[in-house]
Order: sequence, then C-alpha cells, then structure tokens
Amino acid sequence: MTTQEDFLPINGTDYVEFYVGNAKQAAFYYQTAFGFQPLAYAGLETGLKDRTSYVLVQDKIRFVFTSSLIPESEIAMHAMKHGDGVKVVALWVDDARKSWKETTERGAVSYMEPKIEQDSNGEVVLSGIHTYGETVHIFVERKNYKGPFLPGYVAWNPEYRTKDAGLRYVDHMVGNVGWNEMNTWVNFYAETMGFKQLVSFDDKDISTEYTALMSKVMSNGNGRIKFPINEPAEGKKRSQVEEYLDFYGNSGVQHVAMATDNILHTVSELRRRGIEFLTVPGSYYDTVLNRVGSIDEEILQLRDLGILVDRDDEGYLLQIFTKPVEDRPTVFYEIIQRKGAKSFGKGNFQALFEAIELEQEKRGTL
Repeated sequence: MTTQEDFLPINGTDYVEFYVGNAKQAAFYYQTAFGFQPLAYAGLETGLKDRTSYVLVQDKIRFVFTSSLIPESEIAMHAMKHGDGVKVVALWVDDARKSWKETTERGAVSYMEPKIEQDSNGEVVLSGIHTYGETVHIFVERKNYKGPFLPGYVAWNPEYRTKDAGLRYVDHMVGNVGWNEMNTWVNFYAETMGFKQLVSFDDKDISTEYTALMSKVMSNGNGRIKFPINEPAEGKKRSQVEEYLDFYGNSGVQHVAMATDNILHTVSELRRRGIEFLTVPGSYYDTVLNRVGSIDEEILQLRDLGILVDRDDEGYLLQIFTKPVEDRPTVFYEIIQRKGAKSFGKGNFQALFEAIELEQEKRGTL
C-alpha cells in the first residue's frame, strides 16, 4: 500500500496510556527502572477533580499513567477489573477528524467524536474508536500545538531524574484476544483501518509440548504501526494467552516492544535497575549461531544477559522479554534491536514459550 492509497495515514505512536491504581508510584517506577524522563502532569493542581496523570518520555516513547481520585469512575473500574493495564493506544495523525470519519464509516465504533482541546499553547484535535476489549485508539492531531503534551497538562519538572536506558521508540504492541477472536480483529484492522497482514503464525509455529497460540501481525500503510494479535490454541495445559485473559479479565494489550540501538547496553542497564527478564535454557546458545549465522555481538555476552537472536531474509534481530511488571501475570515488555530483520523472532518461539511455561509453573497457572 502506498501512502497515496492509505485512507488512514499514521505518523507513529503518539502515546500509550495506562489506567493504574497509583499513578504517582507507577511514574516513579518507570523513571527508576526503565529510565523514562518526566514530561507533563495533570491533576488537582491543574483543576482536575477526578483523576491524576503523569506523562513520561524516552526518545519517541510517551507513556501516560492515569489513576482515579474517586472510587466510582471508568478509570477506577478499569484498574479494579484488569489491574494496571493499557487503556489507550494513541496514534499520531495529521487529520483527526478525517481519521475518525474514515474508520467509523467502515464500521469502527466511536469512542470519542472529534473535539478540539486548547490552551495558551495552541490546540489539539482528538477523536477515538473502540478496539478489542476495553482498549481504544485515540487519533491525535497536534500540528497546531506547542505545549509539553496536551491541553490541560503542565510541564512536570521534579528534582528526581534518572539516566535514560537507550529506549528509542515503540516497535510493536501485542494484543491478546479471546478464543476464536483473532480473525475478527485482524479483519477489523484490515477493513476499518486499512492495515495489511504482515505475517501469521499458527499453533505449529508457536507451541511446545504443553501449550500453543495463534498470531497474526497487522501493519499500517507506512509500516510504523505494527499490531500482532494473539489468540489461544488448544494444548495440554493453559497457555500464556489464556493466563493473561484469566487475570486481565478481557482482551487487552499483552506487551509493548520497545526498540533500542544497543540492546547490550539497554538490557545491562535495565537489569542493574532491577528489571527481571525471562531466562531461556543455556543450551539455546549452544546451537543458535548454527541457525542464525554470523552476528556482530559476542555470543557469550548475549548468553550472560539472556538475549535471543533470530534471522530472516533481510537481516537479524536481538530480543528479550521481561517478566510481568504487575502482580497479575499480564503486562510485560520486549526489548528489541533490529539489524535489518523485519520479522518477530519466529525461531525463538520454542525457547521463549518454554521459559514462559517455567514461570507459569512457579505461579501454579500452567
């Protein structure tokens, strides 16, 4: 698809908003553990009576953490039902009105009709649609805005700051949906948003002796937005997708993959700050170079850090996955460095699933 044919041009991920139990503490955690920098704030001091939001940034990644100040609100209900989780995947567009019109005319359910928000820094046009579970996409048109984030937010400049960890942008975001719902949402992204299917994995590709899942990857016209959609598949035991759905209570965002230009530095830094990663069996490294061929990195360094490698026709990639960052086994993160590869690490699925199953076994949820 060329940009000219793309009825929904998207410039990139604008922000990801999490509804959480305690936004102040979540913001501190992401500053301390992941190296995010303070950007903007909205709350009682800015005139809000029902919620507080902290906005953090690292290069092109913007995370917003929002918690409710009142017991009975959509935000409070979301946090109670799902635990801390992603509510909004915001997409940066040139025309939020057109984005809303094009998607709703094609069958998307409106979440927010186009509206203008403004302050002394200019104006932003916002609109939104529903997607799987309670997750929504908000279209953000900010070409006439010069403020730190959005109208209603003020710059947030605390004394406490950490060094960034080298995270650069959102590479992709994975949605877990219910049994037999993958194709429904694949069709949604194709029909209402004009996305194309990049790749699909069935239960033969992503399975172990015990568990399996199916996945299809949808991408927008310029390839800046990539959404793999997972559903459970039949297996002897409960898969990671089933575990997620049980604890999250609905379909939702399973993980955010964040890109780095130096995964050795980033993962070393994150480990030092207390981030826990999945560990694959040491035997993985005995044969991985037979499969992927020559790479720039020292295999012993990758082994020490637990970083996985895979290759496709265009190059190779390095990736690693955190353990869940909540008490519920729901949201986690992927750190990825692409060296030409456009794929998603199919060659690592077996080792990765076995590592996840070990964690599920410890939790008693396999």
